[in-house]
Amino acid sequence: MTSIKIIRAGLAGCEASWQAANRGLHVDLYEMRPTLLTPAHKTGQLAEIVCSNSLGSENKDGRVSAAGILKEELALLDSLILSCAQASRVPAGGALAVDREKFSALVTERITSHPNITLIREEFTSLPEETAIIASGPLTSDKLAESLRAIAGERIYFYDAVAPVIMRDSIDMSKVFVSGRYGRGDDYINCPLSQEEYSRFYDELIHAERSLPHDFEKGKYFEGCMPVEAIAERGVDTLRFGPMKPRGLVDPKTGREPYAALQLRQDNSDGTLYNLVGFQTGLKWGEQKRVFSLIPGLEHAEFVRLGVMHRNTSVNAPAVLDEWLRLKERTNIFLAGQLTGVEGYMESTAMGLAAGVNASCGLRSWPRETAIGSLIHYLMTTEPKHFQPMNINLGLFPELSGIRGKKDRAQFHRDRAIDSMRNFVRGL
Repeated sequence: MTSIKIIRAGLAGCEASWQAANRGLHVDLYEMRPTLLTPAHKTGQLAEIVCSNSLGSENKDGRVSAAGILKEELALLDSLILSCAQASRVPAGGALAVDREKFSALVTERITSHPNITLIREEFTSLPEETAIIASGPLTSDKLAESLRAIAGERIYFYDAVAPVIMRDSIDMSKVFVSGRYGRGDDYINCPLSQEEYSRFYDELIHAERSLPHDFEKGKYFEGCMPVEAIAERGVDTLRFGPMKPRGLVDPKTGREPYAALQLRQDNSDGTLYNLVGFQTGLKWGEQKRVFSLIPGLEHAEFVRLGVMHRNTSVNAPAVLDEWLRLKERTNIFLAGQLTGVEGYMESTAMGLAAGVNASCGLRSWPRETAIGSLIHYLMTTEPKHFQPMNINLGLFPELSGIRGKKDRAQFHRDRAIDSMRNFVRGL
């Protein structure tokens, strides 16, 4: 049986292993945790989620999005990560959110019970000579990163942050209300703020002490996951048009939208934990408790996990990767996941899936009109000097002409992508 090494067992590594193993390869899957932990991971479970527990929107109730199209494509390709997420989901309105512990436990069980996968708990420190998939993620260990750097050259660093999680029974429910935006469901707890309360919170937030990462002044943020304090620095109203926007949230006590609002989303299936939506932060831990407790309803919040900031790593994809996600200078080495320059859980999963399929089924061109194909096209064609990590969005799909209306265009993209992916899967 042909074998392949896959380095690290995050979302992308587990997905790549699953795809390769199901197509007849024997996989040696290397994971350094729990012997060697990263700045963000806390356990030895595979596919541990350390940031938001939301995996993005789904296509349902007549709403179509690029993230939803990507999930439909992953389902057609028997994605391990997607199926485990669906089996461990928690309420999140139109999004797919998971119970972190149940999700990781399920992925771990599926991987370790697969007859074609051998899990090896040790650090992999250099690029191998044989065929391998490197899915070491944004928190690549120093030794492996240096080995990769010798081949790939310049890497992109950007800073990522994690949002706090609190106990539900520590929320003062007399000061909050339960509702989705525009009355869609009741999956969120909303903390309304008056103008005076918002002003006080904002002032304390922008003056709070931060835990700055090493060489912070040289770093940059990924726009899709900026620390809340960095958003606030852009202007006094930026939070009210971002993570604290009140649009579509009607406080039943007043019958109108509040001046600002923080949403809390369920973080585990028991409903005992909630995370602060959009409140990724790099504040010092004591400051997080002090400042976030100024929000109505959170005065006595019990924080079970506080926010942290860490440095992410990805390569300059258009400069160093070919269309099959291989290093141009070492074509036996595939890259997968966030390391390729995509951003987001499902995008990373998709690049793990693509690498696993490419390594086991021969080199195939992914259909341009699909979400997966559009992500790969972006990685290959962007001007290297302007390249930055990217989430899936409809702007990456091939241009349309003659179709008016945002909803109609999204539906057309979806139908064309799914038809094309079905044909691609039949070809596999």
